[in-house]
Amino acid sequence: MGLMSKILGGNQSRTAEDYVELDLDAVAAESAEATMQVHIAEVGNQADAIDIKDAIYDGDLVIADITRLRTEDSTVEHIVDELRQVAHEVDGDIVRKGDDQIIVTPTGVRISREKLGQNF
Repeated sequence: MGLMSKILGGNQSRTAEDYVELDLDAVAAESAEATMQVHIAEVGNQADAIDIKDAIYDGDLVIADITRLRTEDSTVEHIVDELRQVAHEVDGDIVRKGDDQIIVTPTGVRISREKLGQNF
């Protein structure tokens, strides 16, 4: 299983302890200050969408896990509609990956609809 599969895929629920802080000092001594962050979110109800919207308005990218919501529940569609509106307002992008994840980007970031490494 590749790194992105571990981040974006899999049937297991992740916790903060599943992520390992890497020592960036060993990678680059002179790095520019980050202008965007990538947030991992778990959506369990409508209130969780507020934090996601705030992050997008702040210019950050969000990968939201919606597995705790039932896919046939109207709450999912309502949350997706809200996030779609935010992505439109900031000229960002949004995709739903299967039944378990939503990726929302801020201004100027587009999500490719083509998978890398797939030879068709």
